[in-house]
Amino acid sequence: MKTRYFTFLLLLLSMTMFGQYKYRDANRIGISFGLNQFSLNTSNFQTKPGKGWNAGLSMRGNFYDNWDMVYAMQFSENNFTVNTKSGFITEDTNYKLPSAQISLMLSFKIVENHLSIEFGPVVQINGKLNVDSGSANNTISGTTLLAKDIVDISPFNLYPAVGITAGGRHLRLSISYQYGINNMLSNLNNKNVDVNFKGNPGILNGNLIIYL
Repeated sequence: MKTRYFTFLLLLLSMTMFGQYKYRDANRIGISFGLNQFSLNTSNFQTKPGKGWNAGLSMRGNFYDNWDMVYAMQFSENNFTVNTKSGFITEDTNYKLPSAQISLMLSFKIVENHLSIEFGPVVQINGKLNVDSGSANNTISGTTLLAKDIVDISPFNLYPAVGITAGGRHLRLSISYQYGINNMLSNLNNKNVDVNFKGNPGILNGNLIIYL
């Protein structure tokens, strides 16, 4: 996972350096950090969204007329909970999902340097889904599965994303929503369990972007 992170980071930095060299007056490097709310939408068990964090780099450049193109890489820790039982006690068990995203967004400038709407594809690479060690042997409510039985998720997700960015030339707030179109739980269907697993992630992001 760390190797993938560094590979994508080097790729992004290479694109950024090239863009800054060729279009120094148009392209801007952005450093972003913020929060996310991750939801796992599934009918297989009861889930609740959780809050996590984001950090990343981006490059914004002129594309055509009132359009910008935004390349970005984001590292995140996502959280959500699943309703489980420990004996006769019902509790929400927390799961953590480390991930890295690469996105290519078109940005329509409503007000130059102040307000834009953005949309485009996001590819996410997932790390290992981690469950609280003290709850790993809890039973997932409504099933015979243990909490640790559902950690083998798909390593990739594809999200269409839409968002809005507002602020000034050097400091902006970005709010976006991503919905995963592929089944995040597809790997669980290979475990010979008599259950058809299906789950689609949704992520609400709020990031502060500092443009250099």
